[in-house]
Amino acid sequence: MANYMLELREIVGHRPLIQCGTSVVIRDENKILLQLRRDNNKWGLPGGSVEIGEMVEETATREVKEETGLEINSNSLKLLGVFSGEGQHYIYPNGDEVYNVVTVFISDKYSGELDLENEESISLQFFELDKIPHEINPPDVEIIDKYINNYYSTFR
Repeated sequence: MANYMLELREIVGHRPLIQCGTSVVIRDENKILLQLRRDNNKWGLPGGSVEIGEMVEETATREVKEETGLEINSNSLKLLGVFSGEGQHYIYPNGDEVYNVVTVFISDKYSGELDLENEESISLQFFELDKIPHEINPPDVEIIDKYINNYYSTFR
């Protein structure tokens, strides 16, 4: 199915949905890659919805490629955690409401060049962990906090 969530939205409108997805913390020493999102003008992690029949590792590599131009190998993915609950509740600017269940990976093995030729990104930038912007995509706040709390000390 080309885009399961879009097709489902045609049926249910803006009603709350449980949305399964992935995000990837792409790191480069003490920096992580953030994407300035076109939909809400906030910084967030690359990622997106799982398509029917897709493994979460496949979603992670596909979404990173689509949103950043970078290629990551699914074998390089390390699990940061699975996030759900109220911290993952989000209402998109268009009114679509979701409760995300997000499998989040970490990867420091990537190839290619950052590429803004996509529909979802305004900007892509690596940020030092102590210089993360304040305008963060709401569902990514707890993910980035967990990453910093679990991994920041290894970069000091």
